[in-house]
Amino acid sequence: MHQRSGRRTTGARAGARAGGRAGAVALLLAGGMLLTACSGEGTSEGTAADKRSGARPPQGTTGGGQPAPDAAAPERNRQSEEGADKATPDPAAPDYLSTFALDVDTASYGYARTTLGNGRLPDAADIRPEEFVNSFKQGYERPKGNGFSVTVDGARIPAGSGISTASGPSDWSLLRVGLATKAAPPSSERPPASLTFVVDISGSMAGPGRLELVRKSLNILTDELRDDDSVSLVTFSDKAETRLPMTRLKGNRNKIRDAVDEMRPARSTNVEAGIMRGYEESVEGHREGANNRVVLLSDALANTGDTKAENILERIDSARREYGITLFGVGVGSEYGDAFMERLTNKGDGHTTYVGDEEQARKVFVDQLPAHIQLRARDAKAQVAFDRKTVKQFRLIGYENRKVADEDFRDDSVDGGEVGPGHTVTALYAVRLREGASGEVAKATVRWLDPETRKAYEESGTVRTGAIEDTLWGSAPQRLQVAAVAAYFADTLRGGDLPGTPALRELASRATKLASETDDDSVRKLATAIGQATAIGQAEALRNGRAPEDEGGDGGEGEIG
Repeated sequence: MHQRSGRRTTGARAGARAGGRAGAVALLLAGGMLLTACSGEGTSEGTAADKRSGARPPQGTTGGGQPAPDAAAPERNRQSEEGADKATPDPAAPDYLSTFALDVDTASYGYARTTLGNGRLPDAADIRPEEFVNSFKQGYERPKGNGFSVTVDGARIPAGSGISTASGPSDWSLLRVGLATKAAPPSSERPPASLTFVVDISGSMAGPGRLELVRKSLNILTDELRDDDSVSLVTFSDKAETRLPMTRLKGNRNKIRDAVDEMRPARSTNVEAGIMRGYEESVEGHREGANNRVVLLSDALANTGDTKAENILERIDSARREYGITLFGVGVGSEYGDAFMERLTNKGDGHTTYVGDEEQARKVFVDQLPAHIQLRARDAKAQVAFDRKTVKQFRLIGYENRKVADEDFRDDSVDGGEVGPGHTVTALYAVRLREGASGEVAKATVRWLDPETRKAYEESGTVRTGAIEDTLWGSAPQRLQVAAVAAYFADTLRGGDLPGTPALRELASRATKLASETDDDSVRKLATAIGQATAIGQAEALRNGRAPEDEGGDGGEGEIG
């Protein structure tokens, strides 16, 4: 089993992740939040990288764990009083590299919307800002080939927060790193799909918006798939059962629908049994040249069998590696084990989404189907090298559980993310420029493996200070503003401390304006969700009392944890 290599950075994490719901409610009501004082060391702790194999491959065409080229490395040589150079490492030199595995998950945002619609604030631990941001179109230029395009831009964050005080630029900017794959070909041109559906029919799936929604989703998909596609159906409660072996769609659509309609809720939730049986069926029905994928539909509230994602994936590791079978998780239900589902799919070379109603099901299984069942890139990682001559501080917004050690960027035995056709991946950074800075700000490099040949490729893009001079809420691109609203909303829900965070009422207003300007219904829904969070936060504050606002401060240099 290969796992993501973790890197922890120094610095304080404020708000709800440490303090729970009370901190989140207080920060929902706060105006602007400044960056809290933190250590600027930015050093990495010595966590060993988790690899597919125990040995690091030799250096060669695929690299051996090197940072991206032209990375702005810290000055590590000091001069003695006599003027002689000494190669003395400086242990306090700040880190100016940021490396992470790509992520196309969107479940965190979908589940948060459902939770807010039910009158509750989502748990801070379930909020992943990158999944909020990646839920929205960004309009990046698509590559001509099968790799990635790289777009790097940004804008200045206004000084202060709130509508009345946002009257000029601060020394902070929002930097956007955008990665996009080529759009999916027409359905008739894609390779056939071989899909094994693993459906949770435990007692918890009897609630509204769960098993009934799964039935509707699978029937929608049955109508959408081609005659040469194949599906199998496995259900699980306390044990797993194969309801339908791998079956071609041609001439069997009614048979498939009957198997789906016969599903009824049963007892406890043994996800381990379901996934193991699902992978057995996928191996049994494996098709060369097809997109072989296990699709898990569940509320992910495991309570029987092994409930640790790492142990479950370890049991099916050989099937995953030898047959290239990937795992796609579809979450349902107002009570949903979001973190558990994410760990499963991260380690199963896949991704997650969340379906709260039939409209979302149609979006996932019709509009976005190719992106969910095909792959453009395996083990994709990004590394952003900030120029220390222009950048004083930076922070990656989100991606905490996708971080990769800088030296493992080109180590292709270290896990990255899997990306399908038509996907976009956005990483936002809060970046503090040095006074009077001019020149290159950052270079972003994406590295990925071809899904078939496993050959490694790279693509890079850069941005200079002149390209991030526009004010964020002024003349910056509309889609960058949408991404900013989504990121600030997510960070506020989890009690974060990003510089320049507006009050929720301002975010809702900006989302409403952007929805009108872009004519994008998904942005309208974002504005609705922000309004719901504001109302819920106010109600809870009245019951519990308000907490004081955080006081901001200046940090050191380099990466801020």
